[in-house]
Amino acid sequence: QVQLVESGGGLVQAGGSLRLSCVVSGIFVSFNDMGWYRQVPGQQRELVASLTVGGTQVYEEFVEGRFFISRDDAKNTLYLQMSNLNPEDTGVYYCNSIYEEQPWGQGTQVTVSS
Repeated sequence: QVQLVESGGGLVQAGGSLRLSCVVSGIFVSFNDMGWYRQVPGQQRELVASLTVGGTQVYEEFVEGRFFISRDDAKNTLYLQMSNLNPEDTGVYYCNSIYEEQPWGQGTQVTVSS
């Protein structure tokens, strides 16, 4: 059974930083293209950063240069380092496989105050 457990969110002031973690079980992050998604109330979940098996990173335009996606294969964990946060980054963040969607975890709330 696949489980995705996100953590690391919180309340931060604009300009601050957070590091999100996603502990994965049931699949290997090293064998899957993985991504971080954000959802805000009333909107669909959107992909903000992705990491391919080969290590290629792709970012949405509004996070480019501020977010960094990485993984630890030994810990089977995906990370999202978020810097220079702004209020538009507020939302619930989830991780998942890009091409073989798994049951979604509970997500982790990120709230950025101005």
